[in-house]
Amino acid sequence: MMKMTFLAGAALSSLLVATPALAQTTPSDQAELVKLLKAQAEEIAALRARLDKIEGAQASTPVAHAAAAPVDQARQVKRTNVANDETVADSFAPQLAPTDLVDQSVAQVRAAANASNVTTEWRGGLPIFRSADGKFLFKMRGRIINHVSSTFGSNYDARNITTTGARALRIGIEGAVGPHFFYQFENDFADNTSDVGTMFVGWRNDIGKLSYDVRFGNMFNDRSFEGSGGSDAPPFLERNVVATSIIPQRGFYGIALMPRLFWKTGHASVTISGDSVDASQAMNDNRTVLGRVHWNPIKTDRAILHVGLWGFDEALSSRSPGTLTRNTVIGGRFNGNLRVQTGTLTGGTGTTGYGAELGGYVGSLWVMGEAGQRVARLNGGRPDFESKAWSLSTGFFVTGDLPPYNPRLGTFAQPRVLRPVFDGGPGAIELLARYESIDYSGIPNATKGTAATVGTNWYLDSIIRLQLNLISWKTNNRAGSFTGKDSGQTVSAGFGVTF
Repeated sequence: MMKMTFLAGAALSSLLVATPALAQTTPSDQAELVKLLKAQAEEIAALRARLDKIEGAQASTPVAHAAAAPVDQARQVKRTNVANDETVADSFAPQLAPTDLVDQSVAQVRAAANASNVTTEWRGGLPIFRSADGKFLFKMRGRIINHVSSTFGSNYDARNITTTGARALRIGIEGAVGPHFFYQFENDFADNTSDVGTMFVGWRNDIGKLSYDVRFGNMFNDRSFEGSGGSDAPPFLERNVVATSIIPQRGFYGIALMPRLFWKTGHASVTISGDSVDASQAMNDNRTVLGRVHWNPIKTDRAILHVGLWGFDEALSSRSPGTLTRNTVIGGRFNGNLRVQTGTLTGGTGTTGYGAELGGYVGSLWVMGEAGQRVARLNGGRPDFESKAWSLSTGFFVTGDLPPYNPRLGTFAQPRVLRPVFDGGPGAIELLARYESIDYSGIPNATKGTAATVGTNWYLDSIIRLQLNLISWKTNNRAGSFTGKDSGQTVSAGFGVTF
């Protein structure tokens, strides 16, 4: 085709050169030139007809059946996209080519190239891999959260220290096979140890307007508002005392079977679990039955009302033997000397806990209140060990972003930043305040603690955040190295990346 185009161009050049010469020749020469020009004109017409015929045949060839190289496929796709246009896309200069034609052609070429391979999309800081038939999905996930805190004002010099630590150093995977089967695994390397965190397989499906899933493995509790979210979900650097104290003795994790039911305005879950995956396997596990339900009676694009209830019952094995000792965070996670402590407490036979959640948001303002109680049964006819806790917190996004509330699970999640810093925006800036109280009673070493916290979060985007908390705390321990009434302040800061 290039050769024919060149011949046609050469013929036209000859015609242009010959035309001025007609005025300077004799009649016989002119007749000869006219004859020559007619012959050239007929040749040009034949070449043009042949060229049009060849290009027309190429333009009508279906892309799906073309057995050409990738470059030829791209050219063919472009021609197909402009079949109703007189000009082929190849003839456009790159800076003038219609962007919609270019985007369409690139998308089609990629689709053709991936017909038997993996497709990818970038979301949440990492690529998501999908098989071309949509049957398989796989992605990496991870979390890096580092804290620093400094305490001052305590009556005990040992409490007035500056500490650093990793709240979470996690790496994991998640995936799915078909529309129903899914799995997830995470390992945490914080505190210089390697611990299995989330690890389960599951099945999900829809029933009319309802949906459900059933998971089995080492799973996080679905218990309380802040206790149901991961370490990257709470707006403060540490969860409130309801989440950290009204809890089964085994902690946040356990090998469990957990079915969950979801509807448009809420969800419900039931958990039957033993101990965590890293617990001893030479004795009976603790047994815990836990349930939670949340409901959004008001749910609009810019407003949510949240109501939640939860409870658990736990039978303790004799392996510890029935240890119920508590050392609860009150002024920051990484000052190990700053705790609400019960002292050593053994002889527990079981625990029962329950709680309630009430809150929501309107626009950029959110409020959440939680309260819970835990009763631990002791052997030997001793009174029950009771734990009571409550928390009231609020936050406001000065940048106009909405609170990161997840209506499916009834808890906070990662925010969706409207104007990320990396796109030239301010990110999302949130102002926070919280008051919380914990009271351990019914035992000789009864103790209590309170904390008032103000803080701010700066979310650079939906993945990266900077946090600052100023905590004014009070404790009244009757056991341990720091007994009696004490008070002080702790300044904590953190940097988090979640993907």
